Amino acid sequence: MSGTLVLDCEGLSALVQRAPEVTEWLAAAEAEDVRVIISSVTLVEARDPRTNQARFDDAVSRVNIIPPSEALARRASKLLAAAGLHGHKYALDAIVAATALASPSPVTVLTSDPEDLVMLCGPGVRVIKV
Repeated sequence: MSGTLVLDCEGLSALVQRAPEVTEWLAAAEAEDVRVIISSVTLVEARDPRTNQARFDDAVSRVNIIPPSEALARRASKLLAAAGLHGHKYALDAIVAATALASPSPVTVLTSDPEDLVMLCGPGVRVIKV
């Protein structure tokens, strides 16, 4: 494996909708043997009742699902504190950031909230707006 591609809620939603930009990212990741991951909490955040379950499941089958361990949750909490952000609003972003930071480098995150994730991840993670 040579690196990690992380999808947040919007990244997964775009994959479910087969958005060309995200589909291209996944094809490139596969071609370069880059591991594609989501946090298991992203499964819940991205679930839209208007989306066909089979289509959602198909998209999810294309990624690796990472459960948040206690250590990962503690790291997310520390990231929030360091950024001066409250968990009530930024908890899921912090879990995505902690998941990204715990992944093999180089790491790229596809997100709709680049400002938040840059603040939480710091310079060690490339953050791309989708």
